[in-house]
Amino acid sequence: MTFAVTILAQDAAPAAGWFMPGKGILAITLVIVAAAVMLSILWARAGRPIRIRKIAGLDAVDEAVGRATEMGRPVLFIPGIQDMDNIQTVAGITILGKVAKTAAEYDAEIEVPTTRSLVMTTAREAVHASYLSAGRTDSYNPDRIYYVSDEQFAFVAYTGGLMQRKRPAACFYFGCFFAESLILAENGNSIGAIQVAGTAETTQLPFFVASCDYTLIGEEFFAASAYLSGEPDQLGTLLGQDLVKGLAWAAVLVAALLATVAAVTGHEGLASFVNGARAALGGG
Repeated sequence: MTFAVTILAQDAAPAAGWFMPGKGILAITLVIVAAAVMLSILWARAGRPIRIRKIAGLDAVDEAVGRATEMGRPVLFIPGIQDMDNIQTVAGITILGKVAKTAAEYDAEIEVPTTRSLVMTTAREAVHASYLSAGRTDSYNPDRIYYVSDEQFAFVAYTGGLMQRKRPAACFYFGCFFAESLILAENGNSIGAIQVAGTAETTQLPFFVASCDYTLIGEEFFAASAYLSGEPDQLGTLLGQDLVKGLAWAAVLVAALLATVAAVTGHEGLASFVNGARAALGGG
């Protein structure tokens, strides 16, 4: 009897739906975001101009590497302390390619200590490609890109000692950083190096801002690859994201104005519309 009742109960259970009720606004938002990005990519591929504002930290790469060349001292690049599964590390390796190409053109020595073997391998490939692009493959030395330790403060201890021994004239920190950020930046500051940093870790940004000459904050860091490469797909993606942000700001402004008018005039229909829109967006 129990078995039969269980079967009947299972048969009576409603079938799972394809969409969650009340989440239609999220589907619409997804379609808008995807459409904005795809249309922007097509716009860029068609050769239409897309202007990106200058990022001071990236414009300072030539100055920093040139100073290292003049002083006969190396360039230090640290791509964070996380593995290649972290998007910040990927962005850091992209910027490493630009720095390495500049170092190759100026005939400056670049040193890249890493905390992961896979990051070391990827960094070597990026630097080699940059030297090849600059026509200076004879100057490429893979031994300058090496693995140190997975341990956070073991890596910091080694890098701090390296700074004091070799006294690099330019230090670049691009990637995911944690408590070691201030230790690294203060070491570089103590030896008088030009320092450029970039990270999306909001808790570490104040330390980089205080200790470095230039700091890429949050989205500037992720936009750097598009800024440096000039590839249509990356530029189009960046433009699409900015368009979506603009639409979001416009929606917030319109909603705030409608809510204000409804509160001031006491218009029940307008207030009902605002409350309905707020509920659809997941608000209280």
